[in-house]
Amino acid sequence: MTQIITVTNQKGGVGKTTTVSALVCGLHQRGARVLGVDLDPQGNLGFTLGLDIGESATLYDVLTGARPIEASIVHTKYGDVLPSDIMLSTAEVEFTAPRREFMLSQQLDIVKDNYDFIIIDTPPALNILTINAYVASTGLIVPMEAEILSLVGISQIQDTIEAVRKSFNPDLKVLGILLNKYNQRLTLSRDVLDLAEEVARQLGSQVFPTKVRRSVDVAVAPAHGQSVLTYRPDAKCSMDLRKIVSAVAGDAFPPAPPRKRFIRF
Repeated sequence: MTQIITVTNQKGGVGKTTTVSALVCGLHQRGARVLGVDLDPQGNLGFTLGLDIGESATLYDVLTGARPIEASIVHTKYGDVLPSDIMLSTAEVEFTAPRREFMLSQQLDIVKDNYDFIIIDTPPALNILTINAYVASTGLIVPMEAEILSLVGISQIQDTIEAVRKSFNPDLKVLGILLNKYNQRLTLSRDVLDLAEEVARQLGSQVFPTKVRRSVDVAVAPAHGQSVLTYRPDAKCSMDLRKIVSAVAGDAFPPAPPRKRFIRF
């Protein structure tokens, strides 16, 4: 069964696209069939994975019926990507047909049997695009910075999750809250962790045991058209993100064994 996982937080700058690109790249490295879907009109996922969005069909073309989804998916060395652009920002006023909450789900149904995982990046807003992602998903990952305002954003998401469960997708699960830019030496980080664990309990979920440590490599990698996993595979944040990939992949897609080093005499 295909796992459709949405990475979501209505607050910007909390590491959603970094998490999505790491999951797409990391799962692909393990041999899984992966599709990354960019539901953010800023189009950052495609940019992060090296796509020239101006030369690609986008999710907007798919949702408006201008192009079939199969012909809009871009194949990259990091996994498949369905990119986005600024045209998707009109969704709230343009997509008004009945059952508009199911637009994305209906399109993903066409291709999901081709994939083991579909990972969705969402905009920093609780709008019709985000609702579409929740309706289509089997699980959510909620990244946040180790700061109080980021925690407030998660509390607001809780109402939206409950509404989607009640009306559209009763099986929707929260896989976990992911703490990004974490520094265990700071009192604030430790305090936010305690509060995040309480929010996770309210969501029937967990805080991922692995916290992603702050690193400049996360900001630099997209400029090179790469996930941080391939740009700086030995960075501490990359090691952290690979543990998150492991938590999502489970036993079905274990990491590749390390290469043997041969010593010449």
